[in-house]
Amino acid sequence: MAYSFQDIEGKKETISEWLKSEYKSIQTGRATPVVLDNIAIDQYGARTALSHVASISIEDPRTIRVAPWDKTVIRDIERAINEADLGLSVATDDQGLRVIFPMLTTETRQKLTKVLKEKLEDARIRVRGMREEANKDIDAKEKAGEYGEDEKMRNREQLQKIVDDANAELEEIYTKKEKEVMGE
Repeated sequence: MAYSFQDIEGKKETISEWLKSEYKSIQTGRATPVVLDNIAIDQYGARTALSHVASISIEDPRTIRVAPWDKTVIRDIERAINEADLGLSVATDDQGLRVIFPMLTTETRQKLTKVLKEKLEDARIRVRGMREEANKDIDAKEKAGEYGEDEKMRNREQLQKIVDDANAELEEIYTKKEKEVMGE
């Protein structure tokens, strides 16, 4: 009986999606509404995503316009953006808010690259944990007599191939975001 790698493939995709979502929140000096995706405000006693209480649009290459449908929540939105500590400045006016992306200095770019590397390493640790878990499962099934030594070795080789693919995909995601941060 062959080992099922469907669960491992699913975990691999989950880890890739996690890294992509972590990288989305890192701003690169260009205005992108995705940076505000993880921001939520308290409205009517419930946490509500910013995109559900306001329209978000790009005003110019370094500015995003946030126009809430209910003007009474402007202060709450401003507070939420500032508390998110994204390195953005916020200016309010009668129409809503302007979120301004500062120009990145070389020093800031290098700091952001370090953060990107940390997130990449976190993802790699998750992949190693996934591999370790699967190896234990393969060993347990071999001891239980579900398959022999040769089948165990084939399963481990296939698992290592999946892990290598996952690491290559994570590296690709990192490289793409690093180029974006460095302005290349």
